[in-house]
Amino acid sequence: MDINFKRTLLLVLSVALLKFGNGQDSTQLVPAILTFGDSAVDVGNNNYLPTIFKANYPPYGRDFVNHQPTGRFCNGKLATDITAETLGFKTYPPAYLSPQASGKNLLIGANFASAASGYDENAAIINHAIPLSQQLEYFKEYQTKLAKVAGSKKAASIIKDAIYILSAGSGDFLQNYYVNPLINKAYTPDEYGTFLVGAFSNFVKNLYGLGARKLGVTSLPPLGCVPLAITLLGNHENGCVSRINTDAQGFNKKINSAAANLQKKYPGLTIVIFDIYTPFYDLVKSPSTHGFLEARRGCCGTGTVETTSVLCNPKSPGTCSNATQYVFWDSVHPSEAANQVLADALIVQGIALIG
Repeated sequence: MDINFKRTLLLVLSVALLKFGNGQDSTQLVPAILTFGDSAVDVGNNNYLPTIFKANYPPYGRDFVNHQPTGRFCNGKLATDITAETLGFKTYPPAYLSPQASGKNLLIGANFASAASGYDENAAIINHAIPLSQQLEYFKEYQTKLAKVAGSKKAASIIKDAIYILSAGSGDFLQNYYVNPLINKAYTPDEYGTFLVGAFSNFVKNLYGLGARKLGVTSLPPLGCVPLAITLLGNHENGCVSRINTDAQGFNKKINSAAANLQKKYPGLTIVIFDIYTPFYDLVKSPSTHGFLEARRGCCGTGTVETTSVLCNPKSPGTCSNATQYVFWDSVHPSEAANQVLADALIVQGIALIG
């Protein structure tokens, strides 16, 4: 990010802090962050599930606090971790299924996300992940616990003023639609996208009913540039798989349109669709501009197909020594260094959610 732009952003955040900082931890711009979705934002819920989609072993987490794996699908921090720090949080909202999600830790929010979940409930169930409908049930449970800790009046204030984050859709396409003939023979990518956006709209309606008012939703990244897609679906073409990127862009148009309609329909609702596609595509196409050397394969192992414990693990041969040079950590997920670039874009786009 341009240094002058960063200074301007910090000034905006400082003004927001002065304006909205009363009545909560004086360093936080919002009282809490509540996160739903998939592996891009899962901070360890899958550690407690009978699924192969886990990241609670090395080399995951090797550049995180204490160099310990937590269940984050990254060598270090997720974009949402970095965003929380920018918003003044000293610690991260805990994974809801973890022992840390209790007592006063609940005051800053919770994370309900689950790797291999998404808008398609059936895919989440097959993967033994937490479907979005169940994530909402956990959120209801969280509200009851929060009221016991904070009192009902303060709990209601936290729920109303919190920022809600939703990340889903990438796995629906990469780990479900493109590899499942039962689905890709029955639906065109456009039809499947319409189905997923319907699920998104239903989720937002239910989340709004539970008190959420400020929602940030990630668009799809350029899925055709993900190493896994290039390896399995690229047909040896150079660079990104263009048809998959076209599908992602089509989906993004649909979700932007749906969000605009939802915002008109529900009073007091603010939805920001974070454009992940543009900054991520820029990273992959011009890695050296951002200080990266490698954008076609991940750091872990061969970096071409590793997404689960089966393939990215302590014995994976060829894992790079310096992940800051890589846009991708494994064959799907960004490195912490790439997440920093994405988080810079998120915080600028999400100013409307603060306050």
